[in-house]
Amino acid sequence: MSSLSIRLLGRLSVRRDGQPVADLQSHKAQELLAYLLLHRERSQRREVLAALMWPGNGSGVARKYLRHTLWQLQKALESVNSSGREDWLLTDPDWIWLNSEAGLWLDVSEFELAYASVRGVSGRYLDQWQVEAVEKALALYRGDLLEGWYDDWCLFERERLKQLYLVLLEKHMVYCETQGEYEIGLASGVRALRCDVAHERTHRRMMRLYYLSGDRTRALRQYERCAAFLRQELGVEPGAHTAALHRQIRSDRPLALAGTPSNGEDASFENSPSLVEALGRLRQLQLACAALECQLQEAIETIQAPQGQHS
Repeated sequence: MSSLSIRLLGRLSVRRDGQPVADLQSHKAQELLAYLLLHRERSQRREVLAALMWPGNGSGVARKYLRHTLWQLQKALESVNSSGREDWLLTDPDWIWLNSEAGLWLDVSEFELAYASVRGVSGRYLDQWQVEAVEKALALYRGDLLEGWYDDWCLFERERLKQLYLVLLEKHMVYCETQGEYEIGLASGVRALRCDVAHERTHRRMMRLYYLSGDRTRALRQYERCAAFLRQELGVEPGAHTAALHRQIRSDRPLALAGTPSNGEDASFENSPSLVEALGRLRQLQLACAALECQLQEAIETIQAPQGQHS
């Protein structure tokens, strides 16, 4: 069977045996495929998909658009499935789902598997296999999810995956500090700040790494950068942990080992990303609201239909 590889991190890329899938040009077909891939763990009801992808349209019109988009997507996938043995996309009158038995490679799936393999493990205690998993995940994250897309459902997923990425960078920085690989850890810090320039914890990690590498001046300058970004982005001053670390470095006092309670860090961050879990719950609420909206629209249309006939 043809080898299909799909990248959703960064710009969308759908390739068969290394070549772009030319028939997948419709943005709505791309959107439907991306949504099904990101929610591949369960089948999707047609009316929910229609309500999410065509909000503001009547349920009948939205379902019509969905049928046409589904046809476009099926045609594109059929064009790259030369063997015809397995369909990537399966449907029935009420549901649409991806065939878990059909072979395809998805960067988000690989990224999430790598994250799952180190969840709950502090960067200080990563073994070699787990370090390789973290580095693999970081390499897969070529950019935010579906860059250039601004659909509501996409924004939820983008933020969720970005938070996982920041957690992995945090683990990597802690690991590098414990191993004395300060330059590599600082490179991960730079990547984290590209995602969130006012991420105070990352600034603290970089202050530590600069100081431990022997560059006290740059450690102090990192604090000034942190303070400036926090004022600019959030209108606040650095927190107590950051200020305490700044005083410690300015006084040229030894630092406690990374990942230990005595270093003033909240070690629970990299193990229990509550924001990620909250985003997951919001995603489920979004799906429930879409289903309810569809049901309400159908009820309104049912009530209005007889009135239209009488008029």
